[in-house]
Amino acid sequence: MTGTDRRLAEQLFHDKQAAERADTFRGDAGSLRFNTDDYLDHETWVRPAFESLGDLRGRRALDYGCGHGMAAVTLARAGAHVTAFDLSPGYVAEARARADANGVAVECVTADGEELPFETASFDAVWGNAILHHLDLARAGAELCRVLKPGGVAVFCEPWGGNPLLGFARRALPYPGKDRTPDEHPLTRRDLDPLRRIFPAMNVRGFQLLGMVRRVWKHRAALRLLDAVDARLLRTVPPLENWCRYVVIVLRAG
Repeated sequence: MTGTDRRLAEQLFHDKQAAERADTFRGDAGSLRFNTDDYLDHETWVRPAFESLGDLRGRRALDYGCGHGMAAVTLARAGAHVTAFDLSPGYVAEARARADANGVAVECVTADGEELPFETASFDAVWGNAILHHLDLARAGAELCRVLKPGGVAVFCEPWGGNPLLGFARRALPYPGKDRTPDEHPLTRRDLDPLRRIFPAMNVRGFQLLGMVRRVWKHRAALRLLDAVDARLLRTVPPLENWCRYVVIVLRAG
């Protein structure tokens, strides 16, 4: 599949998702409102990843692949001047509606992460959730480097492909939200090589080792215990991060 075909397939897939979502809140602004803590705590990696952005007050921030727009609203609530983009016009419309419903200013545009329409050195901070694994990372990394200001930071939360058992489960077992585009796959260390060449100080931190069972098991007390065990294991034996469900990738511009 060519790059153009891949991007068109991605756009059509996510426009279909966005259209299905729009049917659930059409004409009901209340359903677009949300609590910041609920967003930051909906997965164990989101809050620590967001904290890696630092103080956002008065800074220019980019929600990279904004999807439903919750991150864009959260960035704006933290005091940033926010621009949000997505390849899907349907998701851009949802992000714009969500910003309006939550009373924050967000500039929402349709764009391609591999060909950003923004000026060089435009942003102090970039946030992305489950977006890099859809992209050509050499092209996307070059564009990220271009639009980040010197000293700027980009933080991405991405599905990780280092655990072969998890890979089997992703392929073979049913679970909510399993639908995927044809070309996407969880990232591996080799996939990150293009980013590492552009951002030599790249940091990768794993989340949900034992705690990944929350995808099929919702026992809150048990999950809290597993999360605590994860924190100790991953701190004591860092190579175990390669077996985690998700990673947080932090890139800093020179």
